[in-house]
Amino acid sequence: MLLHVNVTFAVLLAVLLALAAAVVTVARIGHPRDTLLAGARAAVQLVAVSFAIGWVVRALPLLLCFLVLMYAVAVRAAGRRVVPAPGRSWPWTAVPIGAGVVPVVLTLLATGVVPPQGIALVPITGILIGGALTATVLAGRRALDELASRWGEVEAGLALGLTDREARMEVARTAAADALLPGMDQTRTVGLVTLPGAFVGMLLGGASPWHAGAVQLFVLVALLLVQAVATAITLELVTRSRLTRPEHPLG
Repeated sequence: MLLHVNVTFAVLLAVLLALAAAVVTVARIGHPRDTLLAGARAAVQLVAVSFAIGWVVRALPLLLCFLVLMYAVAVRAAGRRVVPAPGRSWPWTAVPIGAGVVPVVLTLLATGVVPPQGIALVPITGILIGGALTATVLAGRRALDELASRWGEVEAGLALGLTDREARMEVARTAAADALLPGMDQTRTVGLVTLPGAFVGMLLGGASPWHAGAVQLFVLVALLLVQAVATAITLELVTRSRLTRPEHPLG
């Protein structure tokens, strides 16, 4: 057992969450309420999933519903981060997340690399959706922030004869590319700095180090593809005025 889940565990967890909120407050780097709510929400969701996962992996209809729910929650989370309310363009975040994850998952199933079983499909799909979510949020926010701060350069590009998309792309491309950095850094440092959850989980489950390492490598490479696709499509949506913020005339 990696951790002893007992009263001490619960107390320590609460202390760590409180300290995180305190650091956010003292450093003025966000809202401590958001930190506390994120921790509490994670606890509730993990408890619920822990009870439900046993049923989900045994029935195909429930499995499909659970995967769709994961996707829907990711889309909503990405939309709220990229285009805060009352923005109406947030549903477009479904495109980069879906385009990055769905083809990869279908390929894994079609080739037999991943068996069509919930116990394998749920964690792998969840990891890929999480990676696409992160890339979409970072690419969307960075691109829109860059366009807002350098709008004069966009207008200059238009004056030189560039199309609207081309002018925006020249400004936003480099900023959006920052969304790939977390995934690349994780892949570069795996085994030296970090030991990802899939690798550790398989080792604890009795798999050989070789098998666990092979699975983790595959997940990391798949994540690189998923995040690259999500970033590229998010950038395209921003430059084509599909993902916009209502407070700035980017649309």
